[in-house]
Amino acid sequence: MVPLLALAVGIGIFIIFLGLARTPQTNTAAMVQQRLQVYGGGEARPLTMEELELQRPFSERFLRPAIVRLGTIMSRSTPQKARQDLQNRLDLAGRPGNLTPADFAAVRFVSAAVFAAIGLGLGFLLQSTAYLVIALAVGAILGYYLPTLWLKQKVDARRTEIQKGLPDAMDLLVIAVDAGLGFDAALARVTDKYRNALSDEFAKVLREVNLGRPRLEAMDEMGRSSGVEDLHNFIQAVIQSEQFGTGIGKILRIQADEMRRKRRQRAQEKAAQATLKMLLPMVGCIFPTLWIVLLGPAVLILMKPR
Repeated sequence: MVPLLALAVGIGIFIIFLGLARTPQTNTAAMVQQRLQVYGGGEARPLTMEELELQRPFSERFLRPAIVRLGTIMSRSTPQKARQDLQNRLDLAGRPGNLTPADFAAVRFVSAAVFAAIGLGLGFLLQSTAYLVIALAVGAILGYYLPTLWLKQKVDARRTEIQKGLPDAMDLLVIAVDAGLGFDAALARVTDKYRNALSDEFAKVLREVNLGRPRLEAMDEMGRSSGVEDLHNFIQAVIQSEQFGTGIGKILRIQADEMRRKRRQRAQEKAAQATLKMLLPMVGCIFPTLWIVLLGPAVLILMKPR
């Protein structure tokens, strides 16, 4: 019965994902195929939609559509506030994999199902009903919350990257503005010079400004959504400079000095914490070895029968 039950569970999961991945044939596919034939001319045979589809990776042909379909189904029962909070966290993480809130919810469900199946297999191997139930529950809970921990790690890593890149970007902004460039041109210089999370945020602001959005509004949203206090303070200083008509070069120079001072303070703080962080490996690894070397012979002597 145990192998039959495992086989039934596996077949059921496969049928579910197969059904989610299948999409109905629409007239759009035929229209696109006709256009490809028109543009192809008589030089070479145009590729059909099936051939174009088979050229795509397996993840885009099967996994991604299945996740999107499952996320669409699950998002219908998710409150609007929860979807908005998840969207904000995905934006803070830099939209890894271009995931939407519905896609991320589907990823959590799939991860829970996979880890539950792994726990089910371990329970079958142990041949115990209690271990089967425990392994199934632990696997499902672990798989459901692992994507959330991964997203939190992505958010923290992106914030740290923005924090580290801010002083150097400020120095380049000061140099560019002192050389006679405007603020937008100076931001473009930063995006050309660096390839990190901060330059991506600046590039996003420039794209929004080119599309017609007010620059101060785009920058204010960037500062608020980044989750980095130093970047938010810098954006607010620039906004106040624009509103009151003060020189942008002086504001940038003051902010650059402040960023370097804060970076130095953070480095000193981490150096001061190094002593405390070294206590754990010393107590857990070094001291037991010393006790074994020093007290081991004495213990052997005491254990020797007289």
